[in-house]
Amino acid sequence: MNFGDHVRRVHADGALVVQPRMGMADPALMRAGLEATERADADTVGTITLDSYTRTGDLDSVRRALRDGVALNGYPIVSYPAEVTRGVVEGLAGRGFPVQVRHGSARPLHIFKALLDAGLHATEGGPVSYCLPYGRTPLDESVRNWEASCELAAEFAAGTGARPHLETFGGCMLGQLCPPSQLVAISVLEAMFFHAKGIRSLSLSYAQQTNAQQDAEAIRALRALAGQLLPGADWHVVVYAYMGVYPRTPRGANALLAEAARLAVVTGCERLIVKTVVESSRIPTVQDNVDALTHASAVARDHRRRARPDRLPAPPPLTDNQVYQEASALVAAVLNGAGDLGGALVGAFKRGLLDIPYCLHPDNAGRSRSYLDDAGRLCWSELGGLPLQRIATVRPGRRITSGDLKQALCYVQDRFDAVALDREADRPVGTAEHEILEGKPA
Repeated sequence: MNFGDHVRRVHADGALVVQPRMGMADPALMRAGLEATERADADTVGTITLDSYTRTGDLDSVRRALRDGVALNGYPIVSYPAEVTRGVVEGLAGRGFPVQVRHGSARPLHIFKALLDAGLHATEGGPVSYCLPYGRTPLDESVRNWEASCELAAEFAAGTGARPHLETFGGCMLGQLCPPSQLVAISVLEAMFFHAKGIRSLSLSYAQQTNAQQDAEAIRALRALAGQLLPGADWHVVVYAYMGVYPRTPRGANALLAEAARLAVVTGCERLIVKTVVESSRIPTVQDNVDALTHASAVARDHRRRARPDRLPAPPPLTDNQVYQEASALVAAVLNGAGDLGGALVGAFKRGLLDIPYCLHPDNAGRSRSYLDDAGRLCWSELGGLPLQRIATVRPGRRITSGDLKQALCYVQDRFDAVALDREADRPVGTAEHEILEGKPA
C-alpha cells in the first residue's frame, strides 16, 4: 500500500490522519508500538523513528550498544538484517496501516537502502531541513547524498512497481522562530527537489507556529505553490504540532495539540503529527502517544461537525496574503536561472537568498532575524540578503536581545500554561483564552 494513496483515501472519507513520533530499539517493542498505534481510536499511520547513531552513520556505536544492552533512542534499521524489520511490519500494510521511517539524516543513503530492503517505501527529510539544523555536514554534501537517495528510491520504484513516498521536513526548520514564508518556501523547494529526482508521491510539511491565523495563511500559501510547481505529483500537506518549547501542564499541552488539529481541519490538511502531554519533561511512552492520537482525532472530528460544511474539506489556496507573497518571492529567487535544483539550493544559501534566523550552521549566512509582534505573529526584523526588500514589512532600529529571544522561545509555553493554570485555579478566563482551551469554529 502506498503511503500517500492511503492518506488521500482517508481524507476523501472526511477524516484526518494522525501520526505519532515513535521509535524503540527492540524489534518486539517496536512491533507492539505500531500495533498500539493501529488500535487507537483514530485514523492512524505508523512511525518507525531511528536512533541518533544510525542518523549520523555511527554504526559501530550501534553495534556496541546492541551487544552490551545499552539503550538506544530509536530503531537501528541499518544494523538489523532486513528480515528482522520485515517481521516488525509484517501484515500491517495489508490491514490498511502503512508505516513511515523517520530519521533526521543529512547523509541518508544507508538508511534508504535498509528501509527499501525491508519492504518499506515511505520516509521523510530533505537536503536542507535535515542538514542545517542538525550538525555541520556541508550543505553540498547533504544535497549529493539526498540526490543519490532519491535516485535509489526511484530506481526501486521502476524495478518493483512500488510508489515510494517522501515527505519534506522543510516546513519545520529549527522548530520555531523561522517566519512562515521561509518554511513554506523550503518545503516547496524540497518537494520540487524530490520530484525532479523521480519521486511522484510527496507530502509537504508545515509546523504549527505562534499565531493560528498566520499559520492558516501559510498553509494555504503552501497549497497554492505546490499546486503551481508540482505538476503530475500526488501530494498532500502534513501539519506538525508545535515543535518548540512545549507547555508543561497537561491541560496546556492538550490545548496546543487541539489547536493544531483544528488548524489542520480548517486548512484542508490531510495529516497531523502529534505531540504528547509529557513533551516538556520526558520521552513519551506508547500510551502517551496513543492518548495524543486519540485526543487530536476527537478534536478534528468535532471541529468538522461544528464548522460550516461549505468550508470543508479544503478552502481554496490563497495567493493574496503576505505569507504567499514572501514565499513566492523566495522560491522564484532560488529558481531564477537555475538548471539543477540541488545546486540552486546550495547557491541560494551562499548568496543569502535563503537564510534561517538563529541557525548556526556554517553554510547559513546568519544575517536574517525574526521577532514576535504583539499578536504573536512571526515577522522579520532583519532581512540580510533575503529577496524580500520590497515585499516584507521589517521592524527597523531595534536589535533582538537575549531576553527578547528567550521570551519568544517560551511564548507558546507561557501562553498555554498560563491559561491552563487559570482554569485549574478557577480564575476567570477571557474570551481569547477560552478559545485556546476550547477552540471555536473558524
